[in-house]
Amino acid sequence: MMKVFIVGGAGKVARHLARILTARGHQPLSLYRRSEQADDLSALGAVPIYGDLTELSADDLSELMSGSDAVVFAAGAGGASYDLTNAIDGDGFRKSLHAAIRADVPRFLQISAFPEAGRNSEPQEGFENYMKVKKQTDSELAASDRDWVILRPGTLSDDPGTGKINAGLAIPYGDIPREDVALTLATILDMPRINRMILEVTSGDTAAEEAVARLSA
Repeated sequence: MMKVFIVGGAGKVARHLARILTARGHQPLSLYRRSEQADDLSALGAVPIYGDLTELSADDLSELMSGSDAVVFAAGAGGASYDLTNAIDGDGFRKSLHAAIRADVPRFLQISAFPEAGRNSEPQEGFENYMKVKKQTDSELAASDRDWVILRPGTLSDDPGTGKINAGLAIPYGDIPREDVALTLATILDMPRINRMILEVTSGDTAAEEAVARLSA
């Protein structure tokens, strides 16, 4: 059984991930900041961990993460504003990475952004800042000594997952249900040989386990 600490545990992808990990016999620990979210997370099989990412220190996070086998950084402001993006996607990520190092959590997965995201519409300053922050934090994680994986999904939807994906180091842009992003993360967590990789993922025709396993061949 793995203990997986999910930063941004009340988010849509994170909730799917908690449910899938629980079904696989693992223990998700989901960081949340609103009291009404705790019961929903418990119902998914997660251990709700209260804390506001913008207020917690790296030391605080380190204590909460202690004993975990992996961290999944699933928090994000979605380009809502400069300040919020910088506080969550930027500083929040850095605190989480530093906390994982201090707590000696060996694996760290980050949900990042597909390079082509939003390129079919007029550029917006907030979103461009979001993309800039994601690229910067990706580079910081890649320079760390963790067994890291950076996952860059295509455009997210709330459609039911199909269990089938297209995953690779560089693939054509496309859409993907959040449920299938979570399935991909859970599959990566179950395959420790998949590490120190930046992966892109969209919907596809290959079962998630097969698609991810191919990446270690």
